Amino acid sequence: MALCNGDSKLEISSAEQNGSCEGAVAILDAGAQYGKVIDRRVRELCVRSEILPLETPAFAIREQGYRAIIISGGPASVYAEDAPWFDPAIFTIGKPVLGICYGMQMMNKVFGGTVHKKSVREDGVFSIGLDNTCSLFRGLQKEELVLLTHGDSVDKVADGFKVVAQSGNIIAGIANEQKKLYGTQFHPEVDLTERGMEMLRTFLFEIAGCTSNFTVQNRQQACITEIREKVDKSKVLVLLSGGVDSTVCTALLNKALNQDQVIAVHIDNGFMRKRESQSVEEALTKLGIKLKVVNAAHTFYNGTTTLPISEEDRTPRKRISKTLNMTTNPEEKRKIIGDTFVKVANEVIGEMNLKPEEVFLAQGTLRPDLIESASHLASGKAEVIKTHHNDTELIRKLRDEGKVIEPLKDFHKDEVRALGRELGLPEEIVSRHPFPGPGLSIRVICAEEPYICKDFAETNNILKIITDFSASVKKPHALLQRVKSCISDEEEEKLMQITSLHSLNAFLLPIKTVGVQGDCRSYSYVCGVTSKESPHWESLMFLARLIPRMCHSINRVVYVFGSHVKEPPTDITPTFLTTGVLSTLRQADFVAHSILRESGYSGKISQMPVILTPLHFDRDPLQKQPSCRRSVVVRTFITSDFMTGIPAMPGNHIPEEVVLKMVNEIKKIPGISRVMYDLTSKPPGTTEWE
Repeated sequence: MALCNGDSKLEISSAEQNGSCEGAVAILDAGAQYGKVIDRRVRELCVRSEILPLETPAFAIREQGYRAIIISGGPASVYAEDAPWFDPAIFTIGKPVLGICYGMQMMNKVFGGTVHKKSVREDGVFSIGLDNTCSLFRGLQKEELVLLTHGDSVDKVADGFKVVAQSGNIIAGIANEQKKLYGTQFHPEVDLTERGMEMLRTFLFEIAGCTSNFTVQNRQQACITEIREKVDKSKVLVLLSGGVDSTVCTALLNKALNQDQVIAVHIDNGFMRKRESQSVEEALTKLGIKLKVVNAAHTFYNGTTTLPISEEDRTPRKRISKTLNMTTNPEEKRKIIGDTFVKVANEVIGEMNLKPEEVFLAQGTLRPDLIESASHLASGKAEVIKTHHNDTELIRKLRDEGKVIEPLKDFHKDEVRALGRELGLPEEIVSRHPFPGPGLSIRVICAEEPYICKDFAETNNILKIITDFSASVKKPHALLQRVKSCISDEEEEKLMQITSLHSLNAFLLPIKTVGVQGDCRSYSYVCGVTSKESPHWESLMFLARLIPRMCHSINRVVYVFGSHVKEPPTDITPTFLTTGVLSTLRQADFVAHSILRESGYSGKISQMPVILTPLHFDRDPLQKQPSCRRSVVVRTFITSDFMTGIPAMPGNHIPEEVVLKMVNEIKKIPGISRVMYDLTSKPPGTTEWE
């Protein structure tokens, strides 16, 4: 990756110092999860960009000299009464505009077109047809793979615009070449759109006439300067997990400040991997970083926080949460952990006889963390997907008081790795798989009772039609028409072929996981797929893309290893963050990662969460055996930006024998019922399950 992109606060030129943005691109933020990715992609092409509120007046954009406008996607509906306000004149001031997703729908509505909510959602990678005579798509194929994530679609195209891209019957691109106005329903800024960078390059250079002169050679120096100016002679407490982000953050602090100013603390929260705290201490000692290790497992297990009375309650009233070891809600788990980190940090400050007002808290918070937490630092309108432990309400309060230092807040993961190498960190630290601050606590799906809503039976019927499609088409059914309306002719043909060749069964699992659909957080069902023969991975991946599109209450699809599941589980094993449950997951995680490391494929996989679910398969319902076992999920994930990504396909990205070895070894762990493999891309599933 070309590291020509820089921090928007850096002094680039005298023009910028005078408030001019001559030649820059204005990115209007409608709240997309990928808003900052647009900014990053533009800067990778060495064009200056600034993220501005969606409501920025057109005259301000014109007066400041912006060359072009890009409007991000967002979670709102353009036809809703509470749709975000914007100045429609942005489309008539003579600036080239690229509207992405929500941005395209805004553009279409302003010029008299219509947008409607469709019965079909598109969440994932699709092959779409392009009109490659359109300037935006010049040089591309007539069919390209792109990421679509939306529920609303253009119905009537605005006057003066023509359709330049289609996904089956859904309009995926519009253009008014004369006015240099272009809209894409898909996301050209993400890796999953294979030739998205070419589209952005064409828009910036061929259509908008931008120049690639925005080069900041030394972002490291900018970070160091920012740290020195903010900290001065105070002390900084940095909480170190041992992951890439916090280690690079600590190395930066060590370089920027005197050693006696930096207090590096590793808090063992009781949710670390097997031997993790020990290896963190050894690795950081080798780097010359003096580390204080605090064992706070008991404090975390019994930690609490304050929460709103209910989701609907908008008053300032609060309630005390349950203790962490009795909490099942993933958002509450993350908030308790984030706030407990701060409480433990304050205890460390007290033990060292330091004055809290003279100590800053440093974190390795990245831009994607802030976007997913809907922090105003990254986006004014983004939906909360999940609260990151380093962006809780308490952290935000400290941030507002100016007591938090986050030198990596404008960096993405691969940029942090590059910065780590610049700082001289060893490759084994820099290329480590990410491990979340809350650790294994968010890799245990905690539950007291099964999740079964009123749509459970109907959704299961739809899944039966999908996996037995070749037989279902012979027996007309109302739900069959619903399935057919969601797929193209080509997809219908492929589904017929798959279900003719393979004996499959798909069913809902009575648990919930976090996902991201249409820039919004979803918290809903997992679909399990089982097969009478050996898994045909390409067919399974096709089904995993199709199912969440047809069943909006599903955001994740897994393959269940083992014999054909005749009776899917409809209840759960009550599961909390107890030491026994954590020990089981810790061993499963250790086994899976040891096998991946020994295979030499660790570097091919970006991240591999191992998840413990409260599911006990293969119980005879007539005998009414209690649910007492649990099942493990292996979630391989390949990405470069951590905002989107795909699962590793066995036999393609990773040898099938490596995956099967993981499955066989995990099954030997006492208390394990079955092993599953996550087939879901992001979106609609997040990297982590919680």
